[in-house]
Amino acid sequence: MIITKTENRVRTITFDRAQAMNAFNEALYAATSEALHDAAAEPDIAVVVLTGSGRAFCAGTDLQEMPERDTSVPYTEGARGFTRLMDTVIDFPKPMVCAVNGIGVGLGTTLLGFADLVFMSETARLKCPFTSLGIAPEAASTYLLPELVGRQNAAWILMSSQWITAEEARAMGLAWKVCAPEDVLPTAIRYAEQLAAQPIESLVAVKKAMRAPHVDDIRAALARENALIDELIGGPANVKALADFVAAKATPQEQ
Repeated sequence: MIITKTENRVRTITFDRAQAMNAFNEALYAATSEALHDAAAEPDIAVVVLTGSGRAFCAGTDLQEMPERDTSVPYTEGARGFTRLMDTVIDFPKPMVCAVNGIGVGLGTTLLGFADLVFMSETARLKCPFTSLGIAPEAASTYLLPELVGRQNAAWILMSSQWITAEEARAMGLAWKVCAPEDVLPTAIRYAEQLAAQPIESLVAVKKAMRAPHVDDIRAALARENALIDELIGGPANVKALADFVAAKATPQEQ
């Protein structure tokens, strides 16, 4: 599910479900949370870099699992892997760098709100498809994105379900640097190593101080979003969107 590599006090965590565009299923949620917990606990790890295998950074939550869920349980109560990952990234004490090697959809975009630095391939694109799925945003994106990119840019990203190019993401402030595809991970690691050369306790102190004014607001946004998702999921727009998704997936296999 993931590949980890450590060099020069930098732990690189690679999402490795390339056949599913690195979409999060319960197993990948658990593996990512565990890898981040391990990196936080290891005294010789200073910085974490998140990236994806294949042509995607992360295609969000695996929608193929949604129709199979137990509808008697509120979605956000059943999504234990997502809940644990959110707790993990909110509390992650060390610098977190994202190297967006390819498309980022849903959580593949909103996860960037928790990153301290974001590097994007010039061919990568981002999308928050929540409205097209008939649901509400997640991962505290209704708080984090306005903070990062401004209210109007955030409104467009979260409401339109349209693709955002790497250059648009950089201009908005969602990405820090845009690189050639072959350079995005090496560049991210190079900058991560510069951070990792500093005392870990100082890096942790800086992140703690920067994060402190926002933690309560992030958790409150996450709770509001979860309530709205539970309200909308299973509604007519969501049911139709999931049915269309499943049909589109099935069609090539039937031909």
